[in-house]
This record gives sequence, structure tokens and C-alpha cells, in this order.
Amino acid sequence: MAIAQDLYPSEDDLLYEEELLRNPFSLKLWWRYLIARSEAPFKKRFVIYERALKALPGSYKLWHAYLRERLDLVRNLPVTHSQYDTLNNTFERALVTMHKMPRIWIMYLKTLTNQKLVTRTRRTFDRALCALPVTQHDRIWEPYLLFVSQKGIPIETSLRVYRRYLKYDPSHIEDFIEFLLNSSLWQEASERLASVLNDDQFYSIKGKTKHRLWLELCDLLTRHANEVSGLNVDAIIRGGIRKFTDEVGRLWTSLAEYYIRRGLHEKARDVFEEGMSTVITVRDFSVIFDSYSQFEESMLAYKMEEMGLSDEEGDEEEGEESGVEEGDEEDIRFKGRLVEEDFERKILHGFWLNDKKDIDLRLARFDYLMERRPELANSVLLRQNPHNVEQWHRRVKLFEGNPTKQILTYTEAVRTIDPMKAVGKPHTLWVAFAKLYEQHKDLANARVIFDKAVQVNYKTVDNLASVWCEWAEMELKYKNFNGALELMRRATAEPSVEVKRRVAADGNEPVQMKLHKSLRLWTFYVDLEESLGTLESTCAVYERILDLRIATPQIIINYAYFLEEHKYFEDAFKVYERGVKIFKYPHVKDIWVTYLSKFVRRYGKNKLERARELFENAVESAPADQVKPLYLQYAKLEEDYGLAKRAMKVYDQATKAVPNNEKLSMYEIYIARAAEIFGVPKTREIYEQAIESGLPDKDVKTMCLKYAELEKSLGEIDRARGIFVFASQFADPRSDPEFWNKWHEFEVLHGNEDTFREMLRIKRSVSASYSQVTLSFHFHFPYNSVTLIFGTYSNLASTVFPDTFHTA
Repeated sequence: MAIAQDLYPSEDDLLYEEELLRNPFSLKLWWRYLIARSEAPFKKRFVIYERALKALPGSYKLWHAYLRERLDLVRNLPVTHSQYDTLNNTFERALVTMHKMPRIWIMYLKTLTNQKLVTRTRRTFDRALCALPVTQHDRIWEPYLLFVSQKGIPIETSLRVYRRYLKYDPSHIEDFIEFLLNSSLWQEASERLASVLNDDQFYSIKGKTKHRLWLELCDLLTRHANEVSGLNVDAIIRGGIRKFTDEVGRLWTSLAEYYIRRGLHEKARDVFEEGMSTVITVRDFSVIFDSYSQFEESMLAYKMEEMGLSDEEGDEEEGEESGVEEGDEEDIRFKGRLVEEDFERKILHGFWLNDKKDIDLRLARFDYLMERRPELANSVLLRQNPHNVEQWHRRVKLFEGNPTKQILTYTEAVRTIDPMKAVGKPHTLWVAFAKLYEQHKDLANARVIFDKAVQVNYKTVDNLASVWCEWAEMELKYKNFNGALELMRRATAEPSVEVKRRVAADGNEPVQMKLHKSLRLWTFYVDLEESLGTLESTCAVYERILDLRIATPQIIINYAYFLEEHKYFEDAFKVYERGVKIFKYPHVKDIWVTYLSKFVRRYGKNKLERARELFENAVESAPADQVKPLYLQYAKLEEDYGLAKRAMKVYDQATKAVPNNEKLSMYEIYIARAAEIFGVPKTREIYEQAIESGLPDKDVKTMCLKYAELEKSLGEIDRARGIFVFASQFADPRSDPEFWNKWHEFEVLHGNEDTFREMLRIKRSVSASYSQVTLSFHFHFPYNSVTLIFGTYSNLASTVFPDTFHTA
């Protein structure tokens, strides 16, 4: 065949050709030749490549470049073009010497994959795997799996390839499972997934946890229940329920859905019921209940739709039968067969379990399920904590109107709850249980329940005492007064020495051993005795309370009131005496106030010295913040029955005893009483004493203003002005303008130009003294001398406090 002229070497090629003649096996010369002719037509470069590869058949660089150019040549051509055959032949020739080069194999395999040559591509992949070392197989398997995953590849071919691949690298089984799922091969996918879960050494390269894989298996088995066989689906899902507690609700619904898809509806209902009776979280319960209710609702809707269609078919059959009656003998025989079939349907299959018209049954089942929801939800909460008292109460309330179920619930509750672990008050269950019998007039059983309740070892004594009190109240309600008193005597009886010794040997002391010291029980008992018992029995109970040292101030007061009601006044006062010795402040305050008021009201001036002694003891033992009402009561005693002078002495003691924050109010009371008893002039001494007593600055200023107002009302203008001058040291003009406004009004009404100017000068001086922080200048007047700094008012000071000023 003639060779085209353009394929012959040109004059420009002679230089390269001469060098190649001298050294035809030089890769460098051939490569330079190809680079120089990079712009030449491919056919000419094709000749150069072929000549170079003939001389150097083992050159990877030449083969790779040659194949790339051939690939570029066919890139835009259809796969049916003849150039692809040439390309494939070139690859085959290259692999004769390049069969250990994975890159050449990959280029060839991708080309064959694009050509959709299934068999040839598969065989080439197999050849590549046989030719290359195992260490480079992973570079071949990636495009191989991509090839068998394409559409149009026979599924059996893909499966065999994937199985071979798993022998090479078992860690990629997740890819195989994903392929099986995409290919709708549910049976093998489930088996492979189950084997993965059973492998304790399996590690997911995709980061999936065993929990996620388990859920995927459950979903697969559930959604394709009819396509998967050979696996114990029930055992698999139940194993997941035991192992993965955070997805219990979802797994139960998956198991039920599996049976639904298998057509085993009754088995699905059993699974739903079992799930609701075993889950321990409200979230899981809600998931199962919602799925259950949807299932029942859908079954009801389907049945109603089916019944509607069957009724229509029945009407058509009746029309056909009416036509048969008018037909020939064949129609009669056909009618006979219909009658026989109808007989068989009604007689042989007409039992109520096989009745297809069971809409009422399904509707009743659905309504019953919805009615049970509160009860089932409560059961879930009780499974979380069977010792939750409040949940048991709610459960009983659910059965309101059904005493039998309420009794059974109470029985189960008191048997289940451990009082030491109970959340709430377990004794309330016993009480409510007994009251249920009481409501139905069954007092005998109510007493039996109470008798069992008082034998329970509760966590606290107060719980046991509450049961005894409730029992006694029930007896009182039905007029069994002696029975109630007898119950209280039983409850408050102290255990014998032998019982105490036996309990101490056991090492676990029940609350019954401490019941006789329950204040609540004794309080109830003493109320019963006051209402139903005698004076002696009531006093005996009170004395027993005092002996046990469980009395409170209120019990002391109640005991004394009880004795007073029966005219035992001296005994009542003895009780008060015992109370003030037992208790300390602040608890004893009410006892002292009640004791003193009762004593004064009873004896008045008859036992004045004894009353004074009581008051002295009271104020002596009282703390400063509690002493004021006692002193006022003491002073009132002196005013009513004693001497006014002693009353003033009490007031004077009170002003010294009360805390600083109450001194001002106490002095105000003292001054008011002194003015009422001895007249206004007598109050001057008290005012001076108050000013000198160490009151806080603001209280001193307040007292001075009141003192100045007093002097002004008496017409002592100079004395009032001197008091204003003295008080000015405590009033900052910037923060206390009220004081200076009063002084200003005073000077406007009673002063002159000089006194007014002097007031302004003092105001400026005081303002400057408060503004000088570093010097901390402050007017200081010794209260014992009341010396006034300002010389202008020295005569005023001598007028206001003549005795003190002359002494100073």
C-alpha cells in the first residue's frame, strides 16, 4: 500500500532522523523529536510514536503519551466509531510490556467502561487484577465497583464482583450492603447486615455506630417483611430493645409493623400491648400508643370501605339471581351452586370470630384503647418509680366510680411502695384506702386497714402520727368517743423496757419506738381530753407532755388557759413559771407577755410587789430588741396601781435598755407620760437627758426640734434659739433643708436682724464644715456641758441650760 507523501520525513526532520540513525535506542532523542513535531498532524506523530515504541517497547513514558493522544483523538467520537477499535488494540499492544503499570490498566479500563463493553470490560478487570501485585489492587477495585454498579450490568455479575472484593477487603462490607439495598436485594442485605452486627470486631469505615446499623436492620426487616426470610426478626428486634434503651418505642413499633406487613394483625396487637406495658418513658409510650391508635384507625377505615364495596356487590348479585329465576336449567343449576356456597359461608364460616362484618368489634376495640390511655400512661410513670405516692393517687382517681379496681389499686400500692424509698407521703395511701371503705360504710374493714397502717415502718414519726390521728378522727366522726380516746392512749404509750432492749439488739429502730414523743399526737390527744375527758385526765396528759420535754410555748399557754377556765389560777401561774424556766428568747416572749398580763389582770394592786418582781425578772432576761413591750407593760402597772415616780423610773430604765433605733420612740413615750402626769416643765429634764444619752445624730436633731417647739410654746424664745444653735451641728444645709427652714421661720417670727444674720453665718459655717472632707471639721459639743461655740450665743446658752453652763 502506498504511503502518503506527508508522512515521510521533511527537511526539518533530517536533523532528528540522522541522530536517530546513529542512536535509535535513545529515549531522549525520540522525545525531543516528538516535542519538536507537537504541531504536526496526528498521523505523522503516529508514525513517530510507532517507530519509537518499536525501538523502545518498554518505555512507559512513550506509551503513556501515545495513549493519551489517542484518547484525546476519540474523545468527541461516538463509542461505535472504528477509532475505538484501534485504540483498544493499541492498549492491548501496550499491555504486552506495560502489564505491571496500574496507570495504563486504569486508562484502558475507563475507556472500556465508557464503551459499554460489559463482557470485555469485566474480563479486562480480571486480567488487571491477575497481572498487578496485590498491593496495587485497591486502584483497580475502585473503578471495578463503579463499573458493576452501573445500570445494565447483570445483577449476578455485580454480586459476584462484590463478593470477590469483600474477600480482598472485608472492611467495605457497608458498600456492598448499600449496593444490595439499591438493587432491592433485601434478603441478602438483611443477612449481611445481621452478620455485621454479630461481629464484635467490626469497625465502620463510614463512622456508623452499632446503634445506627441496628436501626437500619430493623427498618429493613420491617419494611420488607414479606421479602426477607430465614431470619428470626422477632428475636433480632427484641435484642435491640434490650440493648438500645433510648430507641425502645421505635423498635417496638418496628416489630409491630413487621407483623402488620406479614398480615398477622392479632400478633401486632399483642406486640403493641406488650410494648406499652414494658416501656418506662413517656416518650416511648407516646410513640407506641400513637402507632397503635393509627393502626386501629386504619384497620377500621379499611373495613368500613370494604363493607361498602361488598354491599354494592351484594346488590348486583341479587339482581343476577332474579334474572336466573327466569332462565333455563343451567341457570337453575348455577343458582343451586350459589345457594350451596351461601350455606357454606353462613354455617361453616359464620362463627363470630370469622365474621367479616366486625365493624362494631373494631370500633369498640378502638374506643377501649383510647379510654385506656390515661391508665397506661400512669403505668409508665409507675414503672419509672414504683415508689411515687402521687402517681398511685392519680391511678386510683382514674378508676373513680369503680370501687373494686380502686381497692385493687390501693392494695397493689401499699404492697409495692417501700416507705424508706417513697417519693411523697406513703401514709396518705393507707389513709385514703381506709377512707374508701369508710365512704361505703364498711367501718370494720376501715379499722383493719388503719390497724395495718400503724404497723408500717415509715420514714418519719410524723407520718405514723398522722395515721393515728386520722383513725381517731374517723372514730369521732361516728360518735365512738371512747374508742378515739383509747386509740390515743395506745398511740402515746411508751414502749416497755423489754421491747426497747429487743429493738436495740436488732439495730434497726422503727418509728413506732419514737411515736410516744410525737408532738402532733400529743396535741391531738390533749384536745380530745379537753373535749371528752375530765380535768384530772387532761392535766395528766399536759403533765406527761412536760415530762417528755416536747412541750412548745403554745402548749404552755394552752395548759394555763385550761386551768384558768376551771378557776385554778395559781396552778395556771405555776405553769407559766415552768414555761419561762424551760424556754429562752425569742420563744419565751409570748409566755412572758401572757403571764404578766394575766397576773396583773387577776391581782392588780393586791400583789403589787410580786408583780414588780415578775416584771424585773422578765426585763432582766429579755434581750434589748425584745424588752420594749415588757417595759411599757411594767410602766402601765406602776401607773395604774403603783407610784407615778416609780413609773417614771421604769420609763427611764427603758430608755437605757432599748437599742438605739428604738430610743427615740421610747423617749417620746417617756416625755408624753411625764407631761401628762407632772406637767410640761418636767419634760425639760427628759429632753436634756435624751439629747445627752447618745442618740444617733438624726434622732438628736429630731429631739432638739421638739424641745425647741416646747420652749417656743412656753414663750422661752431665747432658750428655743439656743436649742436651734445646738442642733445646727447635726443638719447639713444641702441634705437637710427642713431644719433650716424651721429655724428661718422661727427667726422671721421671733428674731431680729442680728439674730437672723447670725443664723445665716452659722449656716455657712456648718455647710463649710460638711464640705471639708480632709479636715473633717465637725461641730462638737460635749453633751455633759452643752458649751456653745459661738460667742454671740453664750448668754443664750446660759439661759437655756443655766445650771449646766455655769458648772462648765
